[in-house]
Amino acid sequence: MITASEVMRTLEMFDHQHLDVRTITIGIDLLSCADPDPRTAAENVYEKIVRTASALPHVRDQISKEFGVPIINCRIAVTPISLVAASSKTENYTLFAHAMQRAADTIGIDFIGGFSALVHKGMSVSDQKLIRSIPEALSATKNVCASVNVGSTRAGLNMDAVAMMGSIIRQTAALTAADGGIGCAKLVVFANAVEDNPFMAGAFHGIGEGESVINVGVSGPGVVKHALERLPDHASFDLVAETIKKTAFQITRMGQLVAAEASRRLGIPFGIVDLSLAPTPVTGDSVARILEEMGLETCGTHGTTAALAMLNDAVKKGGVMASSHVGGLSGAFIPVSEDEGMIAAVRNGTLSLAKLEAMTCVCSVGLDMIAIPGDTSASTISAIIADEAAIGIVNNKTTAVRVIPAPGSKVGDEISFGGLLGSAPVMPVLNASSEAFIARGGRIPAPLHSLRN
Repeated sequence: MITASEVMRTLEMFDHQHLDVRTITIGIDLLSCADPDPRTAAENVYEKIVRTASALPHVRDQISKEFGVPIINCRIAVTPISLVAASSKTENYTLFAHAMQRAADTIGIDFIGGFSALVHKGMSVSDQKLIRSIPEALSATKNVCASVNVGSTRAGLNMDAVAMMGSIIRQTAALTAADGGIGCAKLVVFANAVEDNPFMAGAFHGIGEGESVINVGVSGPGVVKHALERLPDHASFDLVAETIKKTAFQITRMGQLVAAEASRRLGIPFGIVDLSLAPTPVTGDSVARILEEMGLETCGTHGTTAALAMLNDAVKKGGVMASSHVGGLSGAFIPVSEDEGMIAAVRNGTLSLAKLEAMTCVCSVGLDMIAIPGDTSASTISAIIADEAAIGIVNNKTTAVRVIPAPGSKVGDEISFGGLLGSAPVMPVLNASSEAFIARGGRIPAPLHSLRN
């Protein structure tokens, strides 16, 4: 039972500490939309999305007004389109992206995810068609997001798919060059992708999910920082961890309340609360600044990985006490362009790609919203993906890469995307070639500890 006093304490967080419900995301199963005629299948996709989720913006506004809770985004995640379109007789799946975009426009939502393929062990013909369609699909739509899962702890790493994605990312950047390569900001390459993630750009409705589901994402880096500011300067890490746990508990309780209300009013089952600390470009809403509050002069210096590990662990421990259904990615996000503290650390030279890779060993997701030089080769991008996927596979966690090789950009330039996507300084990549490594293809086998049966 969520009490009135809990709500009042949390409302203070909304008013003064940048706490928000980042998203209410409806997951929708689209397998029933399949048809040999691609136009019929695409129309089925449009109709089912609209029929299922048309009330979402209205319900979001109702809950936000009645509870005084800012709910920033309405989003939809659908069954990976490579599965939905597999029986359709077409070589290009862009028409499915157009159907998704029409549905988003009709309903009035912010993003729709699921232009996706799951290829961690191999690629079907449909998977290959989907992946080849990504650059055109993302350049021709505004709100559609794509993701590809190239590896898992159980299956290993599909290096053929990794090689393909380096080229796809470059093509996507080229087709959206007029907007700084923004298509790549809507494209995520995963290892160990989860089926119930409410955050974009990587959300899709997993095949283990039901007909439809409500997943809620709550975020509050500013709240955690504010709580730590009230501690004595030399408080031990035991006290720091306990403070973060208590704060995460309060944040998650509010997410549970919003999720339960949205579920009741929409008549759609509640799935999970994702309690990820997802930053925004707004000053005071930064994961980097939390780490600095622990005593680091700047994010990226020695000690950053240890501080982030503790933060991530304490957030999870506090969250699971507040809800029986915590899921998604749930932890701390470190997207460079969406975190003003991360941006500052890149500018002052303390935060590099190598350090970010180390940090992703202990937090949610991975190399996220990072601008790299426009002339970065496809094989280098693939190698970046392979490194990050290997971290996820060996550590049995979700990792991802969302990099933007902004056309015409060089190290030190600033790429602006606007809104929650923010802006990013272009970061250097290593010049030594990985081309022969990526050209080998095949599959890197699963680690020994994948054999659990």
